[in-house]
Amino acid sequence: METEEKETRWGILGTGNIAHQFAKGLDELPQAELVAVGSRAMRTAVAFAEEFDIPNKHARYEDLVQDPQVDAVYVATPHSLHKENTILCLEAGKPVLCEKPFAINAQEAKEVVAVARAQKVFLMEAMWTRFLPALVRVRRLLKDDVIGDPMSVNPEHRLFNPELGGGALLDVGVYTVSLASMLFGSPNRITSLANLGETGVDEQAGILLGYPGGGIACLYTAVRTSTPQEALIMGSKGWVRIHPPFWKAKHLTVHVDGEGDGEMELPYAGNGYQFEAEEVMKCLKEGKLESDIMPLDETVRIMGVLDRLRRQWGLRYPMET
Repeated sequence: METEEKETRWGILGTGNIAHQFAKGLDELPQAELVAVGSRAMRTAVAFAEEFDIPNKHARYEDLVQDPQVDAVYVATPHSLHKENTILCLEAGKPVLCEKPFAINAQEAKEVVAVARAQKVFLMEAMWTRFLPALVRVRRLLKDDVIGDPMSVNPEHRLFNPELGGGALLDVGVYTVSLASMLFGSPNRITSLANLGETGVDEQAGILLGYPGGGIACLYTAVRTSTPQEALIMGSKGWVRIHPPFWKAKHLTVHVDGEGDGEMELPYAGNGYQFEAEEVMKCLKEGKLESDIMPLDETVRIMGVLDRLRRQWGLRYPMET
């Protein structure tokens, strides 16, 4: 008689908006169970637990990572705490899905990855859009040479607090830089222009990335400006438009020169956060320490690009020495 596959029991570290989104996403995975939440106060832990019917409530992050019922932890705290909180989980032997951006800078990212590899514990950046059906299809279209060689991509509160790593780049710009990385790899030329607001963080920026193979990524990111939120990937014999908002896309237009346009609808249930959790669960089942789709070395390289951009703008966060 075939037995039901064991569920992955999740704990969430943090109780902000992104933690709510991830908890809702887990509802779409029958083999996932949300068993614990950790906060810095019992009041907020209890409120979150009551909303999502979570049995284990912890008023300290240290107690969450020591919870024997937790198989994996989703780190959902502000950017500035990602390094500290992720290392806490890793040293307790808990596999981690860490919300993007992975850290404040590349040096922090390297330190976190070094701990994961030393401890031999799974770790992945929660770049959730990379696992959506639309982005899976985009990778397939490129692999199948449908539009030829990709040559160009053109995508489009605490956010203003430098103490929390605020600004457009780390919060939403990382989506565009990660998309370009998925397509082209690491840039060898970086040019950009940013507007720093009254609190000192980047409120909008234009970014131009050049790649050894001739590819160019023209990116725009903003927290004060309304943008189209779409992405256009242009190849040598066609293009793919990822319809807005591209970071949770369900619709593609594929144009092949001489053949015209084709529409692809790629709907999914829920809010889309389930796919990154599903990838973590798949990797854990296979005994992997990192994801092939969002590998740790690429996460560190992306953080390096963000660092170079901020240096061009003269933007440093208070916690950086």
